[in-house]
Amino acid sequence: MQKSFLKTAAILGALSVMLGAFAAHGLKKIFDTDLLQVFETAVRYQFFHVFALLAAGILYKNFTNKLIRWAGYFFIAGIILFCGSLYLLCYVKQQALPFNWVGAITPFGGAAFIAGWLCLFAGLNKAN
Repeated sequence: MQKSFLKTAAILGALSVMLGAFAAHGLKKIFDTDLLQVFETAVRYQFFHVFALLAAGILYKNFTNKLIRWAGYFFIAGIILFCGSLYLLCYVKQQALPFNWVGAITPFGGAAFIAGWLCLFAGLNKAN
């Protein structure tokens, strides 16, 4: 199990760097300051939680319980829901599409991040 978390973290980490560079060099020219800040927030949270996913993958070797595994799943879900919805929201607003409701998905991703951290804490406190 931990190997799949580590591989996913590696891919999501590379994607974070690519998206950050894209924002700094490409989007800066077409996004207004507020939209660029939203995009950069998504990149920052994605990158932070790549490290959380790496931690879950590494810790799973010594703490092989469901809670550590669920922490990893929640971190992945949070990246998809929180960061993904913010990326999509930036696209929707830039293109002036009538799908502003995608921002309503973001709090579910935030809740997934919180659940991941709580599962990680509880999993570390649980005996194997």
